[in-house]
Amino acid sequence: MLGVDKTAETPPDPGAPAQRIAYYPSWSVYGNALYPKTLDTNGTAARLTTLMYAFANIDPVNLTCMAVNKPGSSDDTDTTGNDGAGDAWADYQMSYTAENSVDGVADQWGQSLKGNFNQLRKLKAKYPNLKVLVSIGGWTYSKYFSDAAATAASRKKFVTSCVDMFILGNLPQLGDDPAGGTGAAAGVFDGIDLDWEFPATEARPGNHYGPQDTANFTALLAEFRSQLDALGGAHRSLTAAVPAGPDAIANLQLSQLGSYLDLANVMSYDMHGAWETAGPTNFNAPLYDSPASPSAGGRMTADDAVTAYLAGGFPAGKLTLGVPFYARGWTGVPAGDTFGLYQPVTGPTAAFPFSQQEGVAMYKELLAAGKLTNPHYDPVSTSAWVHDGTNFFSVETPLSLAGKRRYIKANGLAGVMMYSLESDDASATLLKAATGL
Repeated sequence: MLGVDKTAETPPDPGAPAQRIAYYPSWSVYGNALYPKTLDTNGTAARLTTLMYAFANIDPVNLTCMAVNKPGSSDDTDTTGNDGAGDAWADYQMSYTAENSVDGVADQWGQSLKGNFNQLRKLKAKYPNLKVLVSIGGWTYSKYFSDAAATAASRKKFVTSCVDMFILGNLPQLGDDPAGGTGAAAGVFDGIDLDWEFPATEARPGNHYGPQDTANFTALLAEFRSQLDALGGAHRSLTAAVPAGPDAIANLQLSQLGSYLDLANVMSYDMHGAWETAGPTNFNAPLYDSPASPSAGGRMTADDAVTAYLAGGFPAGKLTLGVPFYARGWTGVPAGDTFGLYQPVTGPTAAFPFSQQEGVAMYKELLAAGKLTNPHYDPVSTSAWVHDGTNFFSVETPLSLAGKRRYIKANGLAGVMMYSLESDDASATLLKAATGL
């Protein structure tokens, strides 16, 4: 039945997943004012096992990891706007004030490391069990993965550059800022996360791709694993954000990936959204299929994705379930007899101030707008939504996240992956619900 999200309906708590991973985008320090210090003061860092710092780009000419100050583009129709883009200023040049610094000490101009990287180093000092990985790619920076992975020589060159920059910490000095230099960021990152969206699939318009990506992705992971292991000393983590759609999953050599990856984090969201311009409304991240759904049988659920990975030979103990901290929405939605669920639409919801994208809203934005007072809940799909009379949003709630934690435990999965921290509220409501801590 379709009901209301009430704490009283929550079954016994399944406890905390072993792996609790969250993405922290570099741009969080701007309008969202989410600093590494915030992750300390709001309890986030204490609840995580791994923090993913997102995202590093690939040099379009040299096909290497890179550091640069060049604005990118959020317009998906702009196929060249993110070529060579990056924000080294936020990464390691920005001077933190004492107020915003993890340890209350302000950065000085002459430091070899400032910005987010230095704050992450300080955060790790306070939480020695917290791993921090740098994530390469993402939706906007995956264009040149196919080129970088194309040959044994290009893979070696690419991996060597990434290990040199992020693991050995050899950062270029840019402009007249003294930050950077040999070993400047050594010890900040405990490994590398690859977020190639997606091998052998275009995904974002303009991305380079081809059928050769399937084998080359596996070979790229093998090269990363080899070079990280060759460093000796402490184990360096290698993880990947992996797709949830059946067509994209089919382009991966699932039985081989577990030999190289510590974890594969399934992006089990974006199953439905405002790109479906006529609707009907549906869930962003359904755990299970619902017979009532117009897309029933389309293998577009988190459970379908997990089942595909396990059936393909990827080990459950290295697989995490991804959950979104943002909502997807439509407008012009009648209530019908389902409180707006599975109803026709007239278009995407209007953009909110922080998310700045039609059809998307951060959890904190819906909360501030007073739209989360009585969210509806579908126990069949383990999904929640809100409908205000005309706008529909598919959104995670503590109840839906508790259901996903039960699923993680029941299926022997490694844990949960959360995307992303700047969308949560100041009390870290969703993070606390997703981690069970």
